[in-house]
Amino acid sequence: MSRSIQILPDAVANQIAAGEAVERPASAVKELAENALDAHATRVDVAIERGGKRRIRVSDDGVGMGREDALLCLDRHATSKIQTADDLSGVPTFGFRGEAMPSIASVSRMSIETWDGEGEAGTRVTVNAGGISDVGDFARRRGTTVEVRNLFYNAPVRARFLKSVSAETRAVNEVVTALALANPDVAFVLTSDGRVLLDLPGAEDASSRIAQVWGLEHAGTLIPASGEDDGLRVAGLVQRPDMARPGVRRSHLFVNGRPFRSPALVRAVERGYRTTIPQGVRPWLFLYLQMPGDQVDVNVHPAKSEVRFRHQNQVEALVENAVRTALDDEASSATFDRPLGAPPMAVREVGTGQGSAPPPSPVDSQMALFVPGPNEVDHAEADPGSVADGGGDAASSPGSLRRAQPLPEPGARRPRLWQVLDTYVFAETRDGVLIVDQHAAHERILFQRLMDGFEAGGQESQRLLFPLTLKLTAPEVAMVEDLGGLLARAGFEVEGFGGDTVIVHAVPNPHRYFDAERAFREMIQELTHGSDLVRAARNQHERIASTFACKSAIKAGQKLSEPEMQELFDQLFATELPHHDVHGRPTVVRLSGTELERKFGRT
Repeated sequence: MSRSIQILPDAVANQIAAGEAVERPASAVKELAENALDAHATRVDVAIERGGKRRIRVSDDGVGMGREDALLCLDRHATSKIQTADDLSGVPTFGFRGEAMPSIASVSRMSIETWDGEGEAGTRVTVNAGGISDVGDFARRRGTTVEVRNLFYNAPVRARFLKSVSAETRAVNEVVTALALANPDVAFVLTSDGRVLLDLPGAEDASSRIAQVWGLEHAGTLIPASGEDDGLRVAGLVQRPDMARPGVRRSHLFVNGRPFRSPALVRAVERGYRTTIPQGVRPWLFLYLQMPGDQVDVNVHPAKSEVRFRHQNQVEALVENAVRTALDDEASSATFDRPLGAPPMAVREVGTGQGSAPPPSPVDSQMALFVPGPNEVDHAEADPGSVADGGGDAASSPGSLRRAQPLPEPGARRPRLWQVLDTYVFAETRDGVLIVDQHAAHERILFQRLMDGFEAGGQESQRLLFPLTLKLTAPEVAMVEDLGGLLARAGFEVEGFGGDTVIVHAVPNPHRYFDAERAFREMIQELTHGSDLVRAARNQHERIASTFACKSAIKAGQKLSEPEMQELFDQLFATELPHHDVHGRPTVVRLSGTELERKFGRT
């Protein structure tokens, strides 16, 4: 019986390994640049010709190699990074398998020039298709230079699968950029066919590195994000929601200094942006994870571009919360956007621990917007069709409303506000003009109020003197029945009347222009049939709160008195995320003094 199993020759085995580790020129650049970083290089120079198909040259000023190591690095599984299988748990270096150099050498013409600072001369090794053709002395500074020519020249099938020169060049650029972001203190230079694509001196931090790559204009749109949970830490930068755009997203993730891909973590970031950006918008993100080595497996992908976390859900929750906290903090610290004389941001506490504010009372959490003050009674007309049967006194108390608002600083003047097109409210800031969309702003206020009300057990409602009898479709009636408890906590007391009819006995009272029947019908229709707003919500609480806010907020075209405009400002800037409505659209537009001067030709 003839034998059908045999040991592959080294040359064949190396070419098979090359197919896994070296997919394209960018893969070779990644492996060689990572070796340079593992050698403690402070500068890495990458030069390519024709997208790396013709030539790749990676030079560094790292520790270099002696002759023996220069020859050993061409053997499969020869590595200085690990010694036992246990070392795979928590690999602190980029490379560790010992496959990159022999794999690249097996499908190219390669030369290695290196010196470790010992002896009088360095070493130059020439390799052709995996076979060493020449070894000799070579004079150079400490460090290593690897040159790869004619990649896949002896594997024409692989060469035919390479993309155009411009596509391969872009891929190399992305690899070098990711490594430069992972190592901001290291200088990187990338040239393509003699043209400099990247010239990045060592930077102090990730923010400075981002500014080097994409410019201060883009770096200025980012805000810091950080969090920690049981030994896991995340820090980095995410884009301000108002600056996020559809299209290309700059998404870079790192764990223990290693770039990696993770669609699941990108989705966690997007969950952190919920209710702050419209559907289809793709904010930039640069997040650096740190964790014990035994909490992440980096040995799950041939190109080491993916990792596996021991506690995936914990990592996703940490990232989502870090992004959400960053957006909250950014909103709270945006004092430049507050109108002159406006009160400071309210400190919103959750819980009853020592030093925290007590939870809001049912009256405070259900407070109506635009409640008249002592001198504004003439403006407070009853809301037709929504006359309360003894349930609105507390909610309409001027005293209780004023207690809920942050007080202005002593001696501070109230800003002068004016309404344009019965839709936008203007106010002067320290350096320009602030423009608020009254409908979008009120959406954010109502959403925040109802979410806080859910946490406090629900918001109060007003019983109607004449209940609303509404005919709905069968799916809408089923939705009302399914959400009956949550609707009650949102202020709607509803009961079935048989068939396609429901009776609404009580409704919330968010403002004196509120059309309860219209808001309820539109809410139930959207909750039943779905929308981008409903699909973007994380849970039923958010679905109800966002649809309620959207359908109940004051509309464009509604004329407001100056006290109403003032209260809109005060309550907007007391929310967690004042700069965006529940759809993610901006509530506020700021025109700086500099921009105004430019418009009028003063600069």
